[in-house]
Amino acid sequence: MRLGAVLLVSALSLSACSAGSLGSSDESAGGRTAITFLTNNDPSNVKVAEAVIAAFEGKNADVDVKLDTRPQGGEGDNLVKTRLATGDMADVFEYNSGSLLQAIAPRTNLAAVTAEAWVSDLDPVFKQVVTADDEVYGSPWGPAVGGGIFYNRPLYGKLGLQVPKTWADFMANNAKIKAAGVAPVQQTYSETWTSQVIVLADFHNVAAADPGFAGKYTNNQAKYATTPAAVAGFEHLQELHEAGYWNSDFASAKYNDGLAAVATGKAGHYPMITFGVPALDTAAPDNVDDVGFFALPGTDPAKNGVTLWEPSGIYIPASTEGDRLAAAKRFQAFVASADGCAAYASAAPVGGPFVVKSCTLPADVAPAVKDLSAYVDAGQVSPALEFLSPIKGPALEQITVEVGSGIRSAADGAKLYDEDVKKQAQQLGIQGW
Repeated sequence: MRLGAVLLVSALSLSACSAGSLGSSDESAGGRTAITFLTNNDPSNVKVAEAVIAAFEGKNADVDVKLDTRPQGGEGDNLVKTRLATGDMADVFEYNSGSLLQAIAPRTNLAAVTAEAWVSDLDPVFKQVVTADDEVYGSPWGPAVGGGIFYNRPLYGKLGLQVPKTWADFMANNAKIKAAGVAPVQQTYSETWTSQVIVLADFHNVAAADPGFAGKYTNNQAKYATTPAAVAGFEHLQELHEAGYWNSDFASAKYNDGLAAVATGKAGHYPMITFGVPALDTAAPDNVDDVGFFALPGTDPAKNGVTLWEPSGIYIPASTEGDRLAAAKRFQAFVASADGCAAYASAAPVGGPFVVKSCTLPADVAPAVKDLSAYVDAGQVSPALEFLSPIKGPALEQITVEVGSGIRSAADGAKLYDEDVKKQAQQLGIQGW
């Protein structure tokens, strides 16, 4: 999810070095082994990280875990890559699974943990997306999540709207919401990574129309611009913008603004992935139950289903050594345990099912998670493309901002993304490119 070119990488790297250096000594002043954990700076994620650290330290009194944070999106991607390249990475860190993991050269930069006992308790699909060259590198940070649309349940009830199963029905709902004086669809382009959700969450519909698309795409035999089902995601952005269905401040609004808007009824919809459910507890704590979720609608109601994302991973860089390596492995193992899942769930509402077999969901999950679970239970899911193919172009979030802002047409955006994908495939050395 978190892609894109960024500026000020050097400044960000320097700002993170002081926190990262906390792991340079095997022991803190109190005689405990000190390690640093790096994760993204979303407020709800920080809250969860603090809870997991506290629970871990409660069971591991000889380890002192220092929390370090990084930006989200492309800035965070580049910071991770820079710190890995310079050997200045935190002792243990959270980062993407799937194709973006492959892009940081795990065999070179990470410590393999294939032989650790907890690996056998992982869901097989998650295990696959943290594996490279037959070696496992990560434990899961949180649950699996679904991409689609958050919607305001009270507004739907007030206007008599039904959850749409086709794009035409979704647009009809948007027209009624706009007529009621409410912004139909929230966008938050100040944080560019959020602009990708419609295109990425539409992949279930791509796979339903063309089941072989992922393989052909990887082998340079299928393109977004020339595959009708794939270009549709870009067309949706253009259509929604031209219809005037965005919030008026879409260019400056932030992620938490979007969550608060859909939760409080300021907006009818917010395209998002259900990892936003915990963030709802921070952005609009009194309105978490007012938010529902549905899959991004396609063209065939009989094939309606959700695009599913595996969680990001917790990894140990190759630069972690000695007592810090042993402590980092214990922290990684804790995250992949029932106690770790319970600590995660204690801090904020979870956004989907856990991928550790011994973990269970709380009984009081948010309505949006129950909505997602209904798709999962019915088998109406497809893995996101990034878990079926190692190729994902890094400039997608900038391209989708341009299309969603009316700067670039959907057709041009899809063509530009195909060029971006080509560069990424060539950098990865994939045959056929």
